[in-house]
Amino acid sequence: MKCLITDAVYPGIEEELSRYMVCTNTAGKPLSKEEMIEAIGDVDILIMRVDPKIDEDILNAAKNLKIIGVCAVGTNHIDLNVAKEKGIQVYNAPGMNANAVAELTISKMLDMARNTMPANYDVKHNHVWDKYKWVGRELRGKTLGIMGFGRIGRRVGELGRAFLMDVVAYDPFLKPADFTLGGAKGMSIDELIRVSDFISIHVPLTPDTRNLFNKKSIAEMKDGAVVLNMSRGGIVNEDDMYEALKEGRIGGYAADVLTNELAGSGLTGNDEFINPLFECDNFIISPHLGAQSVDASRDIGNYIVGKIKEVCHLGA
Repeated sequence: MKCLITDAVYPGIEEELSRYMVCTNTAGKPLSKEEMIEAIGDVDILIMRVDPKIDEDILNAAKNLKIIGVCAVGTNHIDLNVAKEKGIQVYNAPGMNANAVAELTISKMLDMARNTMPANYDVKHNHVWDKYKWVGRELRGKTLGIMGFGRIGRRVGELGRAFLMDVVAYDPFLKPADFTLGGAKGMSIDELIRVSDFISIHVPLTPDTRNLFNKKSIAEMKDGAVVLNMSRGGIVNEDDMYEALKEGRIGGYAADVLTNELAGSGLTGNDEFINPLFECDNFIISPHLGAQSVDASRDIGNYIVGKIKEVCHLGA
């Protein structure tokens, strides 16, 4: 069997799978669509993250492909219907990055509450030392609203309670008792938006959740409330958010994702990356690094290797 390993994934994946098959890696870089089409012809197992999009062209070129192991939670970059038609099994790693994403969420929540990002810029670039300019607020006593109370959402709530926040949550797939067990008060989306000081989004991108957070949602938020999106671009309508930030209708928007983050050549090219939100002082962004910790990478890698060995009946 042949295995192709792309992108920056846990090195232990190749170390373990090379005991059973021929492994080729791309030196920690994702492939472009054209490079993937050229490389995947005789590959049995593909290990990747989120780039490039695995569309019908790539899947048609994959004559021997049996398994795609995704070292991430989402699979919206793969044409799952075509993969299923071709008998290709797709495995992701749900929950393995939960703590990493939750900690990043809390980090951004603190940055927004205490103005650390603009204050840092003011000192380092404007050479201004003015502590009176950056009066922030504490998380203590604030209401944290969590949209999506799965593994990541529950961990965010747990960390929020450590800061003495009141935690409320929405998840259409849970029973009332599930919220209680997770230390949160369950409520509808509309209720959550109205009462929350910080709204943290942890739902997948689906037709139902696309543009879930929009002009109407923003209009119903508390004055000074902050939205955090560590999930997927497209859940927040960025045009509506841009207008709200420019007009000062909410306290801020912190994200680890953008709608067009895989536009053009994605991670593999030199496209200029621009977005109107970059003009807003009360917007902070990171390049989808929620799972970018050595700890999460190890846990995800070991999980994917375990699934491949199980399906292929490898080892003892």
